[in-house]
Amino acid sequence: MSTLSTQRQKIHPHKLLLWIAIASICMMFAGWTSGYMVRKAQGNWLLFALPSAFWFSTFTILISSATMQLSIRAFKNRMMSSYKMWMSLTTILGVVFMLLQFYGYSQMVQSGIPLASNGEGVSGSFIYVISGVHIIHMLGGVIALIIYFIKINFLSRTKVYSATGLEILGTYWHFVDVLWIYLFLFFFINQT
Repeated sequence: MSTLSTQRQKIHPHKLLLWIAIASICMMFAGWTSGYMVRKAQGNWLLFALPSAFWFSTFTILISSATMQLSIRAFKNRMMSSYKMWMSLTTILGVVFMLLQFYGYSQMVQSGIPLASNGEGVSGSFIYVISGVHIIHMLGGVIALIIYFIKINFLSRTKVYSATGLEILGTYWHFVDVLWIYLFLFFFINQT
């Protein structure tokens, strides 16, 4: 077997680190959602409808996953104007998702569901904290998207067509998208 074919079978070190990070993030959220279920089983739990903004943010994040994939495909096909358009749209959708999440929090507050409470309102606290930590992970992706947006639109022309960095960003973006879908469905099923 040649050295070149052996090198192709190895995973890029940054991709490996990303997958390790993803595994640890999954374990963290599994622990929090397990804690949610344990606390809910103890009773004295307030059931309420999820804010409408969470539904819109879910739709937004699904679209952003598609635009990210279209961006990667355009980059690999060296269709740079399409790449810029899809990457810009993904960036905008990421920011819109986060704004919708904060609007969802304001809807919860207006409905009388506080962040911190004693007694039955603890169900709201779980949703604030778990989805808030998800927003922090989204922020990392949005910052990376903004950096790519600035780089491709204002700084320089692409001279090296290596898709590794973009693939890593795409994998992370799809992960936080899937993570939100899981959390949204978890909250929806357990709050109705």
